[in-house]
Amino acid sequence: MRNLAIKTLVNGIALWVAAVVVSGIHLGEDKPSLATRLLSILLVAVVFGLINAVVKPVVKFFSWPAIILTLGLFTWVVNALMLQLTSWLAGPLGLDFRVDSFFWDAILGALVVAFVSLLLNILLPDPDEL
Repeated sequence: MRNLAIKTLVNGIALWVAAVVVSGIHLGEDKPSLATRLLSILLVAVVFGLINAVVKPVVKFFSWPAIILTLGLFTWVVNALMLQLTSWLAGPLGLDFRVDSFFWDAILGALVVAFVSLLLNILLPDPDEL
């Protein structure tokens, strides 16, 4: 349970940093109070984690020729697709998360999310992996 909470926290912080750094990613901007913004970020992080756990392995399996051909660079496109899918699902779920453009905003957002997640996973190591 602690592992899931840490991963959700890391996802939430990474998504928030991506929203701050990339102008085309919007997360919790329309919420009036800090508590509702934090709740929105937490719920978006949960949705993002579920998409990464369920959909991402399937997409990576079917795109492995492109991943091999580009020496792994196509993984950024897969990560951007997961960010775009989270944005698409956030609307019907009533969450305040939006990615404006796939090519620039989602790709740059995927880079920021990957970098922040890497840093946070170094600072907050998974107790099961030690």
